[in-house]
Amino acid sequence: MVKKVTLAVLMCSWFVITAMAQDLNARVQVLSPLVQNTNKRALEVLQKAISDFLNNRQWSDKKLKPQESIDCSFVINITSWDGSTNFKAEAQIVSTRPVYNTSYNSPVLNMADKEFDFEYTEGSPMDYSDQQYTNNLTSLLAYYAYIIVGMDSDTFSPEGGTFYYNRAQTVVNNAQNSNNTGWKSIESMRNRFWLVSNLLDQKYKPLRDFMYSFYANCLDKMVDSPNSARRSILDLLPSLQNVDRFGQGAMFNQVFFTAKADEFIGLTGGMAPPDRMKALNILSQADPANANKYETIRNQ
Repeated sequence: MVKKVTLAVLMCSWFVITAMAQDLNARVQVLSPLVQNTNKRALEVLQKAISDFLNNRQWSDKKLKPQESIDCSFVINITSWDGSTNFKAEAQIVSTRPVYNTSYNSPVLNMADKEFDFEYTEGSPMDYSDQQYTNNLTSLLAYYAYIIVGMDSDTFSPEGGTFYYNRAQTVVNNAQNSNNTGWKSIESMRNRFWLVSNLLDQKYKPLRDFMYSFYANCLDKMVDSPNSARRSILDLLPSLQNVDRFGQGAMFNQVFFTAKADEFIGLTGGMAPPDRMKALNILSQADPANANKYETIRNQ
């Protein structure tokens, strides 16, 4: 009887530890609208393998409770498949962060990767090591897992994501000799290499500082002190103009405003007309690519 109880306790402890180790709550979709005669079962196997890889690994050094896992999604669109192991694909990677004392999830990352190509053999293990490049699929997934955890950490503590960005950079460094695109600086100014480089570059520290202050001093206080929180947002927005001077169109800037533009517009809705116009002018200057979108603030 004692042995049975002990075994039951050990089993319960194992399940608790496993649950706490889950850093990501990743929803994965593998789609193939452009591929004719697709073997749907094979894609379902691929989808489950990717989901298990992301959700069953510990990507951070934190002990998270199940409800604290980071909500994210990977929508992988297969654009070409040879029917065997070679896939050409694009991916949309999104992560969100809950706002304190609300049911609202705030967007943190919203990135399109047009070079999400990989090889996968059905039934093969999803091998990955931080020490070396094994294959492109697991390197892609590990890279984005570290970026997601890092950006989430930046919203909870100043520069809290640096450790994870360094890990993402290791993934990039290990992939330099691969034949797959998206890893090298010379290929484009807007790829995986440049995103993590920007995140670790002190020139873009004001944008990371903004992320922390935006959540800690603004969004997380919106329920308890909405007027004060909106005032804090208005006081914080000018710091975005400082970031813009360092690199119009840089990868981090692009990813940041893609995720936050609509949210910024929504937050101005409760401001007085003069404050809305001030926010409109700041946002249009800091993010000219979305200037037309910000014009909706004028008529709120």
